[in-house]
Amino acid sequence: MTLQPKVQTNYTNEEMENNYVIRFDELKKDGIPLMFIDSILPGHNRINYALIGDTASENEKFTPKIQSPHGFQIGMVKAPKGNGPAYHTHDYIEAFLPLTGKWRFYWGNSEDEIQGETIVGPWDLISLPPGLWRGFENISDEDAWIFAVLEQHEVFEGKDPYWPKEIIKQAEAYGFKADEFGKMIKPDNFDELEKELAIKLKMGEK
Repeated sequence: MTLQPKVQTNYTNEEMENNYVIRFDELKKDGIPLMFIDSILPGHNRINYALIGDTASENEKFTPKIQSPHGFQIGMVKAPKGNGPAYHTHDYIEAFLPLTGKWRFYWGNSEDEIQGETIVGPWDLISLPPGLWRGFENISDEDAWIFAVLEQHEVFEGKDPYWPKEIIKQAEAYGFKADEFGKMIKPDNFDELEKELAIKLKMGEK
């Protein structure tokens, strides 16, 4: 007896290409420069990319490139030298695999103290447990890319990420806040700031 797959499919080549293939040349032009309240802060500038699932975000105006349910969430980040997400935490697992460059990850058991760090490069992988405070930065001499896999979670159902009080204060100085559901409260000049940051970070270039 020949075993048959539990799910029978009848996808056309066109359906696969249109709905299940992401071309990097198209993706790199479609990033989100201000996906989090810390993204405006010096040292934390970066472009986030949502590939599969509703990846962590405080900016609700993003659409994953592949929208069919997957049971996991995938994103990417491009950051210039010395930049990356500020210290924060989530209620779920995040795993990162650098695609280019070298990245310094640092962590702690509270928002008040960094207790460890490591450096990872291409083909290395780091998995960060729920509740562990973490931040990371590109320590290369040029722009670098990193790939992220997130445990499935619902966005905009509560604070996500959790930020230290100091980061919240710094973001507020630029007019950025997040409400109790984790959605960004944008300043009046948000669109202008986003365009400026996209140019500064060379969005669309590798």
